[in-house]
Amino acid sequence: MKAICFYFQVHQPFRYRRYRFFDIGNDHYYYDDYANETILRKVADHCYLPVNKLMLELINKYKGKFKVAFSITGVALEQFEMYAPEVLESFQELAKTGQVEFLAETYSHSLVALKSKSLFQEQVTKHCDAIQHYFGQRPTVFRNTEMVYSDDIGVAAAEMGFQAVLTEGAKHILGWKSPNFLYCNAVNPRLKVLMRNYKLSDDMAFRFSNQAWNEYPLTPQKLVGWMNGDSNEEIFNLFMDYETFGEHQSEKTGIFRFLEELPDAVFKQKDFVFATPSEIIEEFQPVSAVSVPHAISWADEERDLTAWLGNEMQQEAFDKLYELTDRMAKVDDPALNKDWNFLQVSDHFYYMSTKFFSDGEVHNYFNPYESPYEAFINYMNVLSDFKLRLNTFVPESELEVRLAELNKVLEEKEEKLKKYESEIARLQTRKKKKKTATKPKTSSTKEKSKK
Repeated sequence: MKAICFYFQVHQPFRYRRYRFFDIGNDHYYYDDYANETILRKVADHCYLPVNKLMLELINKYKGKFKVAFSITGVALEQFEMYAPEVLESFQELAKTGQVEFLAETYSHSLVALKSKSLFQEQVTKHCDAIQHYFGQRPTVFRNTEMVYSDDIGVAAAEMGFQAVLTEGAKHILGWKSPNFLYCNAVNPRLKVLMRNYKLSDDMAFRFSNQAWNEYPLTPQKLVGWMNGDSNEEIFNLFMDYETFGEHQSEKTGIFRFLEELPDAVFKQKDFVFATPSEIIEEFQPVSAVSVPHAISWADEERDLTAWLGNEMQQEAFDKLYELTDRMAKVDDPALNKDWNFLQVSDHFYYMSTKFFSDGEVHNYFNPYESPYEAFINYMNVLSDFKLRLNTFVPESELEVRLAELNKVLEEKEEKLKKYESEIARLQTRKKKKKTATKPKTSSTKEKSKK
């Protein structure tokens, strides 16, 4: 038996407005509501709604034989509720079929696994709670942000009770090995590892409409033929952004028709089935451990972290953000915690990337900034204001404790002054009215009254 594992990432960040230096300390609202709603509605109309409808039709048509998996970030779920509740309902309809698995990841689509184990666990738990709330499933398979994975991250996921993780089948990790088998974590063999077949996945996600590609056009029969080429291989992990359908590859390219015809082409091969990640780990045995001492991802040609942490701007912003971790653990203010979660969204660091060459077009997708330097300045301005707000809850040093106390005293005195000024103005108005009422009549007025 050969299994095809279809997995899709669903994510939309909360984008920031142009936050100027002079806004720091004066305006604590950071978000570009218009852009966030406009972009989400655009992607919903082009991708989420029509493709969810198609997925539901395929599941019903093939009566339990067609299966897919999703991970939907917490920030995307929040935007669905705010801007497009019908999208959330369409995913819930898919969940009711029992043929769709929802995976866990970090709630904020963050890179927190690289910085704090406790905060990582907190975010993943929050995301699992959200998935259970919306879709009635408690995830048992984990997919980290952008498929960032290492042996240590795998161990952390296993400690949280996950049975498997998804990651990139990077060539420099697998070497001569094929991604088309099930593997296990090198430190904790109980954790299974599903490796993405990046060639077949990218054929659909990036090369599908490229007429210069020597395999253009890609057809369902051609894709199945490639998968059927080696009789020894067992699993074909086709992992991609959900926006591949209708957004990265528009409907006019034929991508919807391709997806619609793919199951039929697959089922004509008697040994092929579709399977969710949980079914994969139940049906197949790991062929060996896979060692990943340094973190990998599914981004760009290097499959590393340079898309988010490849230059000094990204590293400085990333380090400055997570310097606040211990202090934020002492804060229970809902507004501050919400902004803290959204500050961690990995897209903010992605916008600062200076990789303009082979991967430049990818880095410009829905990028609200004209340059990575503008992205850095805007983010650091937001972070500066956020730190000022944090200082009012948890001062950073003894000096700031004293400053916070003095600011509080000044605020109280300013409030009293405003109260006194208001009272003085009220008394002056009252006195003026009283004086006008008691003012003696003029002689002409007296004469008129005598007449």
